[in-house]
Amino acid sequence: MKHRLNLSCQTSALSELRAFLQQALHKASLSEIEKHQVTLAVEEVCANLIIHSHGCNPQDLIHLEVKDSSEKLIFEISDHGEAFNILEYEVPDLKKVMVEKRKGGLGIILVKKIMDEIEFESKNGTNTCRLIKWFRS
Repeated sequence: MKHRLNLSCQTSALSELRAFLQQALHKASLSEIEKHQVTLAVEEVCANLIIHSHGCNPQDLIHLEVKDSSEKLIFEISDHGEAFNILEYEVPDLKKVMVEKRKGGLGIILVKKIMDEIEFESKNGTNTCRLIKWFRS
């Protein structure tokens, strides 16, 4: 089954994203905790795109497609903003972050811990981040 959402690039649209994901994940073979974790991961990627790639421009859109099969969930997040390859992200030194009392920069760590696979491609001006969560039996 496929679910699709076009999301305006403004932070206020994140509540719409959460509601959409709650509905899309309703029948998924995940525990409630896993559903919350997956929602957090998708929301983190979308929030980063909205803020960093699109500068909160409500005229820009992010496209999200959720593909549900018997083995896995695939979250395909596409946009036409400034490309950010999550796979090339270098994890900051957590001790340094704590000493500097710096906020931000840790969400991608969560995404990598929550999701089983992450794919990224940029082609013809379209950036696509695929987040994959396998069902455990």
